[in-house]
Amino acid sequence: MKIIEYNSKYENDAKELLVELEEYILTIDEDNLDQLHPDYKDKMLSLDLEEAYKNEGICYLAIEDNHAVGLVIGAILPYDEFDYLDYKCPRRGNVTELIVSSKMRGKKVGKLLMDKIEEYFKSKDCSYVLIDVFAYNKNAIDFYGSRNYHPRMYVDIKKLD
Repeated sequence: MKIIEYNSKYENDAKELLVELEEYILTIDEDNLDQLHPDYKDKMLSLDLEEAYKNEGICYLAIEDNHAVGLVIGAILPYDEFDYLDYKCPRRGNVTELIVSSKMRGKKVGKLLMDKIEEYFKSKDCSYVLIDVFAYNKNAIDFYGSRNYHPRMYVDIKKLD
């Protein structure tokens, strides 16, 4: 297993990983709001990478047997000129995607990817790492908790009749 910076040689594998995650999210979405749009596979990776790269970000791939079996994408969140009014503004990284192929879960791939992205954020003088986690993704919540991440904000939802 090796962790490398994104290489377009693995583009299709990366797209498949994103689709695998979205298909999983669909199975646990109790609100039934997520969807796998027909354009998702073709567009999501390029959108994620574009957002990351324009914000000092990076993408790492976990490679096994010449295939990407996991990926992590992160970016350094910008502040606007008024953020200081109600928030101390330490530099912070944001993990936007973390996916490990179902066949590789439990083999420390997620740990290796998170170690690598945290190392990157430290090299960029970030003080914190933020991750948005889907509330119904108990496996992800447990994984991040085991790495000493904790909730800071909650988003509540209510369906209107």
